[in-house]
Amino acid sequence: PGAFLAAWLAEALKWSGVAPGRVALAGSWPAGALVEATAALAPAGWSFVSGNEAMRRARRSKRPVEIDEIRRVTSAVGEAMRTVAGLLAAAAVRDGGELALEGEPLRVARLKREVALVFGAHGLAQPRANILAPGEEGGVPHSAGTPERILRAGESLIVDLFPKGTLFSDVTRTFCVGEPPSGLARAHADVRAALEQAHRLARPGASGWQLQEATCALLGARGWPTQISHPGTLTGYVHGLGHGVGYELHELPSFRKGEGEDGVLEVGDVVTLEPGLYDAGAGGFGVRLEDLVWLAPDGPESFTPWPYDLDPRAWAAG
Repeated sequence: PGAFLAAWLAEALKWSGVAPGRVALAGSWPAGALVEATAALAPAGWSFVSGNEAMRRARRSKRPVEIDEIRRVTSAVGEAMRTVAGLLAAAAVRDGGELALEGEPLRVARLKREVALVFGAHGLAQPRANILAPGEEGGVPHSAGTPERILRAGESLIVDLFPKGTLFSDVTRTFCVGEPPSGLARAHADVRAALEQAHRLARPGASGWQLQEATCALLGARGWPTQISHPGTLTGYVHGLGHGVGYELHELPSFRKGEGEDGVLEVGDVVTLEPGLYDAGAGGFGVRLEDLVWLAPDGPESFTPWPYDLDPRAWAAG
């Protein structure tokens, strides 16, 4: 692998017209291959340093061609989300609450398969497992969902989809077939309020951490534990509000505390806004609503103006 990488780098540098000297490399390679390749090129006068930080900053503000690609990928996410909603809306509720479709139990695996078919038709990759997490599984924010799990009426289903074309998209909705329990309905209403607030606050010049603090304040005032009121909590609001999206799933800007200029929103950023509430206990739930927003020169634009409803039938009318 090292010899191949050395030959590839030498050809790329020659093609680019770069003279021997000090060159910054960005991206990722197997460490052993990279060490071998850079050592092989050293006698020709090449030395290499990390360019990851410079590249992260250079690709933060999205060009028109990049915005077009994010729109394309996000459109496919909308199609996949509508497909999931359609399957849920068409499902029958059996005695005991299990969902069935076409005479068979409706399992997480069926939804994952249908999502993969949509993304495949659009030439999109799934480099990380998408999240379709029901009930208490969704109470753990990054649980992908057990494929064999049979879906049930009255439980939450987090659907978090993040495929990649040339660039990524990242969108989440939460569904419930039938009447939601009061705790789930309350959590969903509070998450929606937090998302609407985040949309109002997401403007150039604001910091991601300011938006996170505002989210914690809103959800805390409604009685939920948050990362600020209960550091380390595994129940309530347990994660950050958002992140940049682009060639990587997580890019600048950062919404973490103390990030300096890397945490201040700028024109050209594409960011997620994704408040959520979680309870992984028996009979628990997960609720997350995530929009993808571009801070365009003429004002913020949501790439995801889709229904937020728990009821999947809302997508048939949307």
